Amino acid sequence: MEDWKKIFYKLGNSSENYFDSLKLKLRQRLGLEMSIQIVPYMTYANSNELYVRGRVLLNKNIEISDRDNLWKNLHNTYKRISSLEIAGAKLKVKFSGTEHFFITDEDGYFELAVPLQYPLPAEELWHHPLIELIESPVPFDLPVHVRAKVMTPPSTARFGVISDIDDTVLLTHAQSLMKSAYMTFMHNAYSRLPFEGVSAFYHALQKGLTGAEENPIFYVSSSPWNLYDLLVDFLELNKIPKGPLFLKDYGFTHNKLFTESHGIHKPRQIRNILNAYPHLNFILIGDSGQHDPEIYAEVIKEFPGRILASYIRDVSLDERDIEVKLISEGLLQHKVEMILAENSYSAAEHAASKGYINPESLPIIKAEKKADEASPSSLEKIIEDEINKGA
Repeated sequence: MEDWKKIFYKLGNSSENYFDSLKLKLRQRLGLEMSIQIVPYMTYANSNELYVRGRVLLNKNIEISDRDNLWKNLHNTYKRISSLEIAGAKLKVKFSGTEHFFITDEDGYFELAVPLQYPLPAEELWHHPLIELIESPVPFDLPVHVRAKVMTPPSTARFGVISDIDDTVLLTHAQSLMKSAYMTFMHNAYSRLPFEGVSAFYHALQKGLTGAEENPIFYVSSSPWNLYDLLVDFLELNKIPKGPLFLKDYGFTHNKLFTESHGIHKPRQIRNILNAYPHLNFILIGDSGQHDPEIYAEVIKEFPGRILASYIRDVSLDERDIEVKLISEGLLQHKVEMILAENSYSAAEHAASKGYINPESLPIIKAEKKADEASPSSLEKIIEDEINKGA
């Protein structure tokens, strides 16, 4: 059976790469625009290594605005998903007086751990290595380069935050396939809705009790890397603190069919973050809709003393609430509270009582929550009402 799986994966991967190559050659023959872009993903560094990750793609020239209609959003989503990757491109990363070379894989991805000769400045949260395209199987005009964004906890950080995105920061209706598809395909970063009070709460966590801690925030999601730009734009537009994103690759590569499961991807990424910063404790934030409570409970048990608290946004039915509360009760022996929170403000009240955030930030979080609760536009309400009928 395993042999058949390997054959299937190999055939799928070969077909995917073949059609991508065919599309690139067709564009070249037709004389269509072939500008290449380097898409660096926000990553992180510790005292030993700086991680660089991203993708080299054909530039689809995706532009968004708050005036885009449903068809424009659908077209842009198609352009994201149907990305044309540049495999075999040679890149150079320059940082702190050193140069390192690497080549993109068959899906256009690159990933490199750059060894650090000297410790990074203790007072800086973000660092910006230069990534430059050196060679490519597709012709390009020099120069093609970009600055990456790499985060490392400064010396002032007292803890880190690891947060889910779907139905925790961003309203996605992940429990309903139809609703989730509508939110993904028919919206852009301007029209996607944040959960009430998220921005103010996350800024309070980043600032900490003193207001100057610069606690790092990491985002782990089951969304595909093709939606990276949409998620980054969403965080920026809604003034939610930026941080490294850990998304998933969908395809036939790496001996997996389409993608690894949520239950494998998320704990693996959380372990990587915890292992990268062994002297830093963390707060975990997720939602009750999928398996965040179960995943976080296992992480709490696996890393005793490392998790300060876990906040679970309540987005599910009463039966699920009972399950989450049972998980929470089981964690009391590990001296970690898992709080099933109705909204950002109730989570913030607990965080303030524990000294994770400054109590003076509570009125700001409460005011933002009320502002975010404003009614959606009439058109949006009509569409979502129709989806609710069919869900």
